[in-house]
Amino acid sequence: MIDAVGNPQSLFILGGTSDIALATAEQYANQRPLRIVLAARPEEADLVEAAAERLRKTGSTVSTIEFEARDPETHGEVVEKAFADGDIDVTLVAFGVQLDNEKCWTDPAAARLTAEVNYVAPMSLGVHLSNKLRKQGHGHLVMMASPAGERARRTNFVYGSAKGGIDLFYSGLTYALEGSGVKVTVVRPNFVKTKLTAGMKPAPMAQTPEQVGAAIIDAVRKGKESIWVPGQMRWVMVVLRHLPRVIFRKLSF
Repeated sequence: MIDAVGNPQSLFILGGTSDIALATAEQYANQRPLRIVLAARPEEADLVEAAAERLRKTGSTVSTIEFEARDPETHGEVVEKAFADGDIDVTLVAFGVQLDNEKCWTDPAAARLTAEVNYVAPMSLGVHLSNKLRKQGHGHLVMMASPAGERARRTNFVYGSAKGGIDLFYSGLTYALEGSGVKVTVVRPNFVKTKLTAGMKPAPMAQTPEQVGAAIIDAVRKGKESIWVPGQMRWVMVVLRHLPRVIFRKLSF
């Protein structure tokens, strides 16, 4: 259970090599040792083991399981394995891909990959996790969404369409799970300097994984249903959502 000051005893990370998720786990573990489960693709075995060793240095107990986002038939088994040693207090859904937008809207395989990893997989897992957590009677789901899902932009509308869809799904879970003891937080970080964005030009108000991790921990502690990181992004997106289309389409971002 999450204690009176908001610290969990257990943490499940789907996307066990995510810079943001690992920064969040490390900050939690610096408060007290945790039981942590890291789920990652088989081909990331070396990376996830390195991440596990990093977290074990906090005194936490860390285990790893294989997870393939594009194989939804295995998602139920992945969730069962994560809960095999006891209740899970906080789950971070923190995996994703961001491919070249020009390739995504002209190559069906790239478009399908983007949709399967960023939308289909987190929805499938959200269903499995919601069922598990309702039976458990408590827990907190954190979904990594994106401001890219707020409005279609020429430079990333394929990625944004998947993120927009999954944002709606997890936002809807906040209503569906009301009264069950399960909480949901949708996180919409601005550009974050991670492996996923390596090589990209940082946007204004770019964040570090540690900054986003601190915001996630604060949101879980306060029971917030959604956050923008940094908080000013909320108002930036309010303006961008309401710009006339003829103006918006001329913006080069």
